[in-house]
Amino acid sequence: MDKQEVRQAVWDALEDRGIARFPFPPHDRIPNFAGADEARDRLTETPEWESAETVKANPDAPQLPVRRAALRAGKTVYVAQPRLRDPDPFLRLDPAEIDDVDAATTVSGISEHGVPTAPEDVAGIDLIVSGSVAVRTDGTRIGKGEGYSDLEWAVLRELDAVDDGTTVATTVHELQVVDETASPADDEEPSPIEDAERLPEPDRHDVPLDLVVTPERAIRTGSDAERPAGVDWDALDGEKLADIPVLAERAPDTER
Repeated sequence: MDKQEVRQAVWDALEDRGIARFPFPPHDRIPNFAGADEARDRLTETPEWESAETVKANPDAPQLPVRRAALRAGKTVYVAQPRLRDPDPFLRLDPAEIDDVDAATTVSGISEHGVPTAPEDVAGIDLIVSGSVAVRTDGTRIGKGEGYSDLEWAVLRELDAVDDGTTVATTVHELQVVDETASPADDEEPSPIEDAERLPEPDRHDVPLDLVVTPERAIRTGSDAERPAGVDWDALDGEKLADIPVLAERAPDTER
């Protein structure tokens, strides 16, 4: 199966089995799911969460509980602006400056309350919480297909705001864990992907996960996959460079 076939199978299963939650439909997005609050709770019980002072989180609905929990725990939260379209592409949410956490952590609230921040001004990130469409217990992650999460990592890695010591986690429903590993929900909700060996291998710019958290369990992947050391300039065409100011400014002269 290629990545898009995996995405489609997971989106369909979440919808058909009544697991998807607003916004609908779950397709073509990081899907929200029943149990997102419980997945957040399980994440907050981990030592990786406890020790993190600075968290980068995606802006999607299933990670809304994570963003709120981070601010309430006094953690600084960074969220990337859509498609990295702004010259200062990260929005900083400072818990000391926010009175209404619920309002500040919605998609519109992040734009209103977040402080635009250039990559070089992002504090060192201790924990990244990514949204996912599908994951494997070996740390392989499949997003919605646009590649921005991996680009955000690459930009921050160029500036040493993230490194091999940064924990990369995701919160998902058990149904999104699409390999052979048994789970508490398997009897009732079998994986939409029947043959784990048919799952696609990650691309060289994909960032592996250290921690996969579902409402039922926290899985330490033990991944030894190499993390991207920076931006893969050869994989970016001129149109994408032109659309993303932070890349256009930093591209090697030969790529401009």
